[in-house]
Amino acid sequence: MQLSIKKAIVLLALSAAGFTACNKQLEEYNPSGLTVDAILSTPDGMETLVNAAYTYTRWWYGKEQGYNIAEMGTDIWTSGTGDVYPDLTRYDNLQGSNAVVSLEWKQLYAAVNVCNTGLSKIADVGFPDDKRRQREAELRFLRAFYYWHIVETWGGVHFTLEPTTDITTTANRTPVDTFYAQIFRDLEFATANLAATNADYGRATKPAAEAFLARICLTRGRNQEAADLAEKVISEYGYGLLDDYADLWSMDNLKNKEIIWAVDYMKNLVFNDRTDATLFPNGHSRGANNGHLLFWMKYDDLPGMQRDIANGRPFNRYMPSRFLLDLFDETADARYEASFKQVWFCNNTNTAPAGMQIGDSAIVITKQVVSAEERAKHLYRIYDRNDIYNTDGTGKDRTRYISLQKFADPTRAGSNEEQSARDAYVIRLAEMYLIAAEAQLKLGNAGGAATYLNTLRRRAAIPGREAAMEITAANVTLDFILDERARELAGEQLRWFDLKRTGKLVERITLHNPDAKNNIQAYHLVRPIPQDQVDAVTNKGEFKQNEGYQ
Repeated sequence: MQLSIKKAIVLLALSAAGFTACNKQLEEYNPSGLTVDAILSTPDGMETLVNAAYTYTRWWYGKEQGYNIAEMGTDIWTSGTGDVYPDLTRYDNLQGSNAVVSLEWKQLYAAVNVCNTGLSKIADVGFPDDKRRQREAELRFLRAFYYWHIVETWGGVHFTLEPTTDITTTANRTPVDTFYAQIFRDLEFATANLAATNADYGRATKPAAEAFLARICLTRGRNQEAADLAEKVISEYGYGLLDDYADLWSMDNLKNKEIIWAVDYMKNLVFNDRTDATLFPNGHSRGANNGHLLFWMKYDDLPGMQRDIANGRPFNRYMPSRFLLDLFDETADARYEASFKQVWFCNNTNTAPAGMQIGDSAIVITKQVVSAEERAKHLYRIYDRNDIYNTDGTGKDRTRYISLQKFADPTRAGSNEEQSARDAYVIRLAEMYLIAAEAQLKLGNAGGAATYLNTLRRRAAIPGREAAMEITAANVTLDFILDERARELAGEQLRWFDLKRTGKLVERITLHNPDAKNNIQAYHLVRPIPQDQVDAVTNKGEFKQNEGYQ
């Protein structure tokens, strides 16, 4: 079921794909010709393994496959014309043959195996006690992190704490509670032993572990612990909300005081793994962060426009649901303009209407309704809500729509460059306010929840509109918090987990995603196990496909 030890560790160690930090490559230890046991019997070899354990975060965060599982199939996104996995986006005959669930299954289990292997040997490599505790805590944090993705995505599937050294043909079915018991044990060790800061940006730290533990506590209904941990991260480590929400997404401000943990992609794209034959055969995952490709509408075939670096390469995969756009009061909430691109400016007079100049508006897309009389006043092309969505909210034009711009990268070398050096935020401080608010609500303290939410909403307010953004305890419901999480975190690879955690996945899709509502079923609370895994096991009586899938 899992990658062999040789493939998961030795090839990683021999490749140039080790974990990178601070925009420099960590020093490589080249163990060519040595056995696995020999490699992992020395401090240098163990450092290589720990570095390798981080690389698997890049298979999910900032990658199309991760977006498909974590953001699509929710209330806030639907298919653009270029969506290649509508079975995940709209639950359209979703089965174990889906390539995304197969890829992520294999990589997450490979990641767990690397962690298990390191943890089984770390006591004997000769680390000083403080270094051993730090590296063990990192591995345990990562194992908890990977197992959380596995258990939330697939439910009670295969679980082991032992390293796999050969290809195995059996798998177990382990209860979800067993997964979470180990996740808590690992994170409790990590929070007790990780350093509060780390000079290598991207490594796990004590506040990152506490923040992730707060998320886990909320998931498992340990609300007081979730509230306490979130408040601790908010108040004790020097993190802070940026004054301007838009500044979070600037390419020259990625390592800012709001980021608790991120996947650190390299400015030198050579080190982002795309051409590594072992990790990314045929450039399968497009190397570095590719979020900038996925949410862009098709603009480069319209009058006055041509593809350029500033406007991005439009893969046209995902479009916002009408419900997501309508969650924002754009007259008061600055997050709307910061999150979404609504205007494209002329960059090609060869195809522009007569009288349009470079820099003039060429395309305007709005969630409002624009009359024919108003359209006639302008040279630019207008797409309004009725052009984009049918009256029932289903997609009408899946090629032209308001586009998420959080992940845009105008620093790429060329207009066709698929890779971005943008860091992928995994946990940022705003999530701690949202976790604290949800926990307080569940504890019966709606007033405390409103206080946390108002902190975020004041930060999000257009200057002079702060009062319009304020809420009271009477406004706070679980649905309001989910709405606020959509406004704050749209696209940040959390939405599917949020809806599952709150028991709202089927309800909210039925209410707010008309493209998916006729397909969503209760069994979609877990994804299908890759069919090639089900077919490969020899204990088929014990290890079966998740219920509901063929």
